[in-house]
Amino acid sequence: MGKPLSVDLRSRLVAAVANGLSRRAAAGRFGVSAASAIRWVAASTSTGTIAPKPQDGNTCSHHIEAFADVILAAIEAQKDVSLIELAELLRTAYGVSFAPSTVWRFLDRHAMTFKKTAHTSEQTRPDAAARRQAWFGGQPDLDPECLVFLDKTGASTKMARQRNLRRREW
Repeated sequence: MGKPLSVDLRSRLVAAVANGLSRRAAAGRFGVSAASAIRWVAASTSTGTIAPKPQDGNTCSHHIEAFADVILAAIEAQKDVSLIELAELLRTAYGVSFAPSTVWRFLDRHAMTFKKTAHTSEQTRPDAAARRQAWFGGQPDLDPECLVFLDKTGASTKMARQRNLRRREW
């Protein structure tokens, strides 16, 4: 949705109509739609103001607030629940349909954002921590001259060969 047109333009159009110009002619003169000119003049005569109405692109998100307890309980039960899973829970259990973006706006309003981390949840387990420590303990024995770095950031499946071309060993 675009920005509302200026109050200056609106007041000039309403003044032109008040001076005898038709609404459609005034719309053509100022380069706006006839429907806008008709609405502005009607608003000027009924309310006395030509200021634009407030715009709000999100008119349905307040409906999800009725299910705040359900959503927050689901997040408490499963910390890594996805937006799609929350929307599906509301649809199956309560018969209401919300888009995942609506669920996201709900969570954003409640300051509940989840940051992705590069750490796995198994790092906190004692057995995994012991294996990590053992691996770190063996690091000084590695020879840096023998290490190979593989950079897969530029790899693409289109770059791979279609057939395996190898020499036969007789």
